[in-house]
Amino acid sequence: MAKTLFDKVWDAHVVDTIDNGPQILYIDKHLIHEVTSPQAFSELENKGLPIYRPKRILATADHNVPTENQHLPIKDALSRKQVALLTENCTKNDITLYGLGHKYQGIVHVIAPELGVTQPGMTMVCGDSHTSTHGAFGTIAFGIGTSQVAQVFASQCILVSKPKTMRINVNGTLPKNVLPKDVILYIIAKLGTDAGTGYFVEYAGDVFENMSMEGRMTVCNMSIEMGARGGMIAPNEITFDYIKGREFAPQGEEYKQKLAYWKTLFSDEGAKFDQEHHFDARDIAPMITYGTNPSMGICVTDSIPVTSSESDKKALKYMGLKQMEVLENKTINYVFIGSCTNSRIEDFRIAADFIKGKQKAQNVTALIVPGSQQVAKQIKEEGLEEIFNEAGFEIRQAGCSACLGMNEDKIPKGEYCVSTSNRNFEGRQGQGARTLLASPLTAAATAIHGKIVSI
Repeated sequence: MAKTLFDKVWDAHVVDTIDNGPQILYIDKHLIHEVTSPQAFSELENKGLPIYRPKRILATADHNVPTENQHLPIKDALSRKQVALLTENCTKNDITLYGLGHKYQGIVHVIAPELGVTQPGMTMVCGDSHTSTHGAFGTIAFGIGTSQVAQVFASQCILVSKPKTMRINVNGTLPKNVLPKDVILYIIAKLGTDAGTGYFVEYAGDVFENMSMEGRMTVCNMSIEMGARGGMIAPNEITFDYIKGREFAPQGEEYKQKLAYWKTLFSDEGAKFDQEHHFDARDIAPMITYGTNPSMGICVTDSIPVTSSESDKKALKYMGLKQMEVLENKTINYVFIGSCTNSRIEDFRIAADFIKGKQKAQNVTALIVPGSQQVAKQIKEEGLEEIFNEAGFEIRQAGCSACLGMNEDKIPKGEYCVSTSNRNFEGRQGQGARTLLASPLTAAATAIHGKIVSI
């Protein structure tokens, strides 16, 4: 029987099925950070339960960490406590932790792929909704709640209902200056924020088959923004080349054995999906959002659509925008290039290539925040740091930064920020902040011109 990529990976990890209902799914890798793990550790301690397989867990500090002076004590008391608790819990339970100061510290969904921890055919979970990022490798990866974090701590398994399957096909050649971020924003704008509810998405077609791993991670990262449980892309030579030789990737004979298995991970011809969508790459243009959910997106040169929806009107009121308004040439004072969506070296190469030889507009505060210490090192070694500094951009240290208002990098109330992050709901980047999601190229151009421009 023909099977989908999702079914192949899922079925290989089912331990048991409960009364024809939920299934017990084995988890290959459990990623944790400082925000959603403390309560789970406490739950196990209160019940007298040990961590079942600590070597299957990888921890880092990312959400609450400052992106300046990371060698100094964290100023915010709650943030400082959460990071300290993570260190304490990992030390006590013999869990690998890449905390502040470690050469591998960074955003959890950036460090696992770049270190070769994320591999095709795995199941991965994390107490973070953007765990779907890892699906770029042909991995079933999804976010879980704190009680489920405790469940995986105790058993290395999770009780979960199997989602339905959806395939999204994008074929053809993308126009110049259209990046993976534009592709996923376009898809979400067309399908809506609840189109993926109850589904696991496979992205297929020419566009994804030829896309870089960084681009695939950007796409899968935002699967959750259309309500999907997760997203995945079948691994191919681009995937295998990316993994080979990384710190924790299989080596030698083990790599050959793993590679033979990885090459079987694709949807069989004739495999049935519960839902399927098709898009033409030529229809996609540089995108930007205008509202308070990622489906409220338009081409940079288009006008905000007319709608009778009360929720859309409420969103526009919060954003200080009007129906039929064109965002192109709108003055912007804040730009953020970073987050688990767009903080990999490819993102900064693209931004630096546009910025080189230019100067940031005087009205703009522009943040460059690498997703990991490794990316920060690459930025320096490749000469990108010099380009950003000469153009007047601020380069910060690794962390989630201005993606969310959980650390010091907040956008002031009422200000617009063209951001490469993944969410734009009210207050996401700080109380009263107004977020416009876009690609690293659109963000870089905005910083240079001091306004939204079409590339």
